[in-house]
Amino acid sequence: MAPPPAAAAAVTQAEGEEVTNRQVILKRYVSGCPTVDDMEVVTGTVRLVLPPGSTTAILVKNLYLSCDPYMRTRMTRHTDDPNFVPDYVPGKVLDNCNVCKVVLSAHPDFKPGDFLWGVTGWEEYSLIPNPVLCNKINHREFPLSYYTGVLGVPGLTAYAGLFEVAKAKKGEYVFLSAAAGAVGQIVGQLAKIAGCYVVGSAGSDQKVNLLKTKFGFDDAFNYKEEADLNAALKRCFPLGIDVYFDNVGGATLDAVLRRMRPRGRVAVCGQVSQYNLERPDGVDLFQLVGKHIRMEGFLVSEYGGDYYRRFEEEMARHLREGKVVCVEDVVEGIDAAPAALVGLFAGRNVGKQVVAVARE
Repeated sequence: MAPPPAAAAAVTQAEGEEVTNRQVILKRYVSGCPTVDDMEVVTGTVRLVLPPGSTTAILVKNLYLSCDPYMRTRMTRHTDDPNFVPDYVPGKVLDNCNVCKVVLSAHPDFKPGDFLWGVTGWEEYSLIPNPVLCNKINHREFPLSYYTGVLGVPGLTAYAGLFEVAKAKKGEYVFLSAAAGAVGQIVGQLAKIAGCYVVGSAGSDQKVNLLKTKFGFDDAFNYKEEADLNAALKRCFPLGIDVYFDNVGGATLDAVLRRMRPRGRVAVCGQVSQYNLERPDGVDLFQLVGKHIRMEGFLVSEYGGDYYRRFEEEMARHLREGKVVCVEDVVEGIDAAPAALVGLFAGRNVGKQVVAVARE
C-alpha cells in the first residue's frame, strides 16, 4: 500500500537521520525455565540509510513483535544436536516473524510505506540486507497484528498441520492441546469447519470457556483440574481419537496415544511441556505399533510460496464470513517483550501473544 504524498515526503526528510533503536538481546544461554533476567532491553541508535550500492536492502520500522514458544528452543546452545533453527547468540538481538513498515528500500519489490510480515529483529528498527523472508501484507482490512497470528505463521501452521500432516476428514474425532493458544485456537476452528468433532485442553477455566463459547469447540477441559488425563480423554472421546494435534508432548501425548483409534494420526507441532526440562519425559511409543498410528513432525517453513498464498486467501475469507475468530493478548511497548515471552511458559497469555512496539 503506497503512502500518501505527505508520508512519502516525511520518509525522504528523515533519510540519514540517526534515531534511537531499543532492542531485546539475550544475555546468556538458558537452562530450565527462562526468566526476564535472561534478556535485556538495551538502547542503541540506527542511522536511516541503506548500505551504499545495495540493490536489495530494506530498513523497516517494527510495529508488532510475535511471541512464540519455539523461541525458547533457540535460547539454549545446541552443540551436539543442532536445532531446526539457529540458536540465539548472547549479546545479540532476538528475532522472529514480526510485522513492520518499510522506511527505506533498495529492493524492487518493496517501497517505503509498504507493510510487511516476516523475520525481523526484536527491536524498533531493523536493517535487512536481503528480505527473502519478508512478505507484503495483502489484507489491510484486518488488524496488522493478525499477520503475527491467524494470517501468519501460527495460522499457516494450524492449516498445514491439520490438513497436510494429520489429514483430518469430516466426521473424525479431533483432540488438540494448548487449544487456546495462537495455533490451537485456529486448529480447532478449522477442524469444525471441516466437519470434525473437536475437543481441546487448556490450562485455565477462562480458556476452557473461550474454547466452548467463542471458538465453537464441542467440548474442552482444564488439564490442571484433571486428576487422571486418561479418564478425561475417555470421558470426552468414548469412541477414541482419530487426530491429535500435539502442542505440548509429555504426559498429554502419552495419554492421548492410549486413546487413539486404529490408524489415527498425530501431527507433532510443538512440545512446550518439554522445552524447559533437562531430561524429556518418556512416552509409550509402542502404542503406534498395535494401532497402526502415524505420528509425524513438521516445519511450517515447508509450506511457503503458492501454498501460503492459497492459505491466506482461504483464511481471509473465513475471517470475513465470521467462520474463524481470533483472540489476541497484546502488551504495549518493547520493554514488555521479555515478560510477555516468559509468560507463555506459565500460561499467562490468553490467545496469541503480541507486543505492540508502534501503532503504524
